[in-house]
Amino acid sequence: MSSGMTELAWFKSSYSGSQGDSCVEVAIAEQTVLVRDSKDVTRPALTVGREGWGRFVRFASGR
Repeated sequence: MSSGMTELAWFKSSYSGSQGDSCVEVAIAEQTVLVRDSKDVTRPALTVGREGWGRFVRFASGR
């Protein structure tokens, strides 16, 4: 993981359970949105363009 990744503010969805399982974390960078598995933060994050992330969120929310 690059040093820039550790400086990002990662957060979990408000829909994540309190058990800590099956969660993803998201960090918003200047041009991209990064997504990682909260159980294994040493693995590379998925990087998505902001426009693509917006389309995904609209699709997932049913809008």
